[in-house]
Amino acid sequence: IEDPWLNYTTNAIGTLNVLEEIRRNPSVVSCVIITSDKCYENVEWEHGYRENDALGGKDPYSASKACAEIIFKSHFRTYFKAIQSLRIATGRAGNVIGGGDWAKDRIVPDCAKAWGAKRTPTIRSPFATRPWQHVLEPISGYLSLATRLYQDAPNLNGESFNFGPPADVNATVETLLKEVQKIWPNSGWEVEASKLSGKEAGLLKLSCDKALARLTWKPVLNFEETVRFTGSWYRAFYESKNSSISELTKSQISEYCQLAKVRKLPWALT
Repeated sequence: IEDPWLNYTTNAIGTLNVLEEIRRNPSVVSCVIITSDKCYENVEWEHGYRENDALGGKDPYSASKACAEIIFKSHFRTYFKAIQSLRIATGRAGNVIGGGDWAKDRIVPDCAKAWGAKRTPTIRSPFATRPWQHVLEPISGYLSLATRLYQDAPNLNGESFNFGPPADVNATVETLLKEVQKIWPNSGWEVEASKLSGKEAGLLKLSCDKALARLTWKPVLNFEETVRFTGSWYRAFYESKNSSISELTKSQISEYCQLAKVRKLPWALT
C-alpha cells in the first residue's frame, strides 16, 4: 500500500519479463507461473473462488497479481499457444506459512521475530479469517502441475490452478496464534489499531476442485499439523541458535512426504 509502484513493476512487469524470456528460449518445455489467491476480485464469499471467477483487486498488491494473470493469458493466446514444444500454466495460492519465511509485515514471521527477542508483538486484525496452509502444500501442487505439463498434458496448457488447504481449514489470526502457543509457551501478543488494517480482506479462500480433478492433487496437512510444522521450526531456530535448522527442515519435508504416502495421495505414490 505504501509503494504501489513496486507492486506493479515487480508483479506485472516482472511477470512480463519472465514470459518474454520464455518466448525467446525454445529450451523451455514446462513452466508454472505463480501468482496469488489475491488475483481474484474479492467480495468475501463464504465459498472458495474458482479459477474462472473474476480477477480484480481493491489494493495495489491484489491488482498487480490480477495484472500478472491477465498478462499471462494474453501471452498464451498470442504467442505460446502456437509453440508446440511448450506447456505453461499458472498456480494460485495464498495464506502460506512455514519455516524460513522472514518477510516483513507477515503475521507469523513478525511474531516469531518478536518472541525470539523476548518481545511482545502487536497484531492488526485478530479476527481476520484465513485458510492457512503450510508452504509445502502449494509447492507439492506446483511440482505436480509442472510434472504433468512436462509429460505433455495438452488439457492443462494455458490453464490456471488453485492450491490451498482442505475446505474446513479456516481460522482467525487469533486462533492461529493460540495454536502456536501450544508449541511455543509464553508467546503472547497485543492488538494495535492500524490505519492499514481496514485494507485487509476479512475472508478469502480458494476452491481446489480443479486441481483434484485434473491433477489428482489435494493437500496433506490439517490445521494442527500446519501450525505444528510452522511453530516448531521458528522455535527451534531461536532456541537451537540455528545449529540444527537445516536438519529440521529436511525432516519436515520427509515427514510431509511420508504423511502423503500414508494418506494415499496419488501425487506421493507415483
